[in-house]
Amino acid sequence: MKIVVCIKQVPDTKGGVKFNPDGTLDRAAMMTIMNPDDKAGLEAALRLKDKYGAEVTVITMGLPKAEDVLREAIAMGADKGILVTDRVLGGADTWATSQTLAGAIRNLEYDLIITGRQAIDGDTAQVGPQISEHLGIPVISYAQKIEIEGNNVIVERQYDDRYHVLKAQMPCLITALAELNEARYMTPGGIFDAFDAEITVWGRANLVDVEDSNLGLKGSPTQIAKASDKVRKGAGEKVTLDPTEAVDYIVGKLKEKHVI
Repeated sequence: MKIVVCIKQVPDTKGGVKFNPDGTLDRAAMMTIMNPDDKAGLEAALRLKDKYGAEVTVITMGLPKAEDVLREAIAMGADKGILVTDRVLGGADTWATSQTLAGAIRNLEYDLIITGRQAIDGDTAQVGPQISEHLGIPVISYAQKIEIEGNNVIVERQYDDRYHVLKAQMPCLITALAELNEARYMTPGGIFDAFDAEITVWGRANLVDVEDSNLGLKGSPTQIAKASDKVRKGAGEKVTLDPTEAVDYIVGKLKEKHVI
């Protein structure tokens, strides 16, 4: 079995975020981590590797420093890492990003593609399903449990207060929730292997069946109207009442907002 895991190096929002003049994130100026949903997807792939002997390839699109997140994945147990980086790919929205990743994945053999549900820097949950659409394969999103049965994948898909059990023939794409599992730590031996590992670097020339008009900032139909690092909240309404009046006041407000 061959598994491709799409991971993303995202800003560590605990340290704040910075923006370029055009509204895009200034990724070069921020501390970064592996996207949590993607790490859960990677752990799912590694568990399938442990159980079935799968080969796990991790792929990311980003700046050259995104190589770090690939080495982290290899230190956790992934077999290969591919970095897709090129100046013409900068500023991509979900449409251009999914086109780029699909173009790169067309170079690979795969039975299963796993992505995170969404990235914490965008929260769109669009890239995974878009990749499946570009590649013409089925997608199961919001996975909270993954099993393999022959040439099929069986997934528990989170849905409100319950879940769906879905079955799809491979090749298939799955988007994983951070709650899917608890990711393993890097091992000392894995860290040494990751340090020595050769990372494959691809650029625009390596993308298959992708038009220039669908790449980078120019190929991104999303227009950013405004960007800010934090939405400031108002002070709210403050009142001083005795307990009885306070109860009546709160109930009145709840009725006013149609909560009760």
